[in-house]
Amino acid sequence: MFESQSVGFKAIRSPNLVDQVADHLTEAIILGRFTPGERLSEVGLARSLGVSRAPIREAARLLESRGLLVSQPRRGFFVRALDADELDDIFDLRLCLERHAMERLAHACTVETLAALHHQVEVLCEAAASGSESRRIEEDLTFHRMMIGATGNRRLLKNFDDLAHELRLCITLITKTHEDPDSIADSHHLLLDALKSGEPARCREAIDYHIGVARDFVVRSVGESRSLARPH
Repeated sequence: MFESQSVGFKAIRSPNLVDQVADHLTEAIILGRFTPGERLSEVGLARSLGVSRAPIREAARLLESRGLLVSQPRRGFFVRALDADELDDIFDLRLCLERHAMERLAHACTVETLAALHHQVEVLCEAAASGSESRRIEEDLTFHRMMIGATGNRRLLKNFDDLAHELRLCITLITKTHEDPDSIADSHHLLLDALKSGEPARCREAIDYHIGVARDFVVRSVGESRSLARPH
């Protein structure tokens, strides 16, 4: 049912094969080694990773539940291709979660939390400077996860973790989502400055701008690319 496919993975040997395979496939999608709409080869991936087809199948189902893949009867699994409306919905939900977190932290952001977030911005900038796209994405999400985690609301954090899988896919749909390390630092320091102020309105304004810029850039870029791809 599946055609041969190899993307140069290292062989996996681990007791947690499904999770390991899922991590490898997620990274490959983030790096653009699989493109939106591309069909995955169960046989090729099993050969490349040095595992049987069973963990490939289970990992694909896991990534489908995370919104990274879609399945088609008798055809297999494909990388999910989001349209502009779906992207807008994802960023809208992200804004709701992070806006609530920022407003809560405005009243209760400790010196220790601010120091930890400041350090994470430095880690993020190092990742951006290294040229590793996957690392930059993960460190960026880590910053926002730390911010939400600082609220102490475990359900809020769980909702962000669930959404983060789709956010990774959103970022891969365009070739450039963030600027140079200095610009990345500036954009996140604006969030830290808002938290330091202790003003809920300023915190809301800062996160609305931070996520709004990314949302508008991603949605516009994907919308334009879909338009160009249509026959005229």
